[in-house]
Amino acid sequence: MAKVSAVERNEKRKKMVKKYAAKRADLKATARNTELPVEERFAAQIKLSELPRNSAPSRVRNRCQISGRPRGYYRKMKMSRIALRELGSQGLLPGLVKSSW
Repeated sequence: MAKVSAVERNEKRKKMVKKYAAKRADLKATARNTELPVEERFAAQIKLSELPRNSAPSRVRNRCQISGRPRGYYRKMKMSRIALRELGSQGLLPGLVKSSW
């Protein structure tokens, strides 16, 4: 199991990303629009950099929903390789059969 504080920190980041997503997208679009004057684009870039760092989507870490493990994560299943193997061995995942020979 992962530290509870690490999992909670990641959940806090997910909430911040959701909260600031529209504002961040608007500022990015303004900063990238080459038809606007340079001063306006620069002001948008400054406002973007003043947003909280944890509101950036790249700060969110993919974690296993069962154990909270950050590594060996399968996006399709939303779980780590270890949890995937355990649930697959127990026959709790449809369509997944543990290989043995």
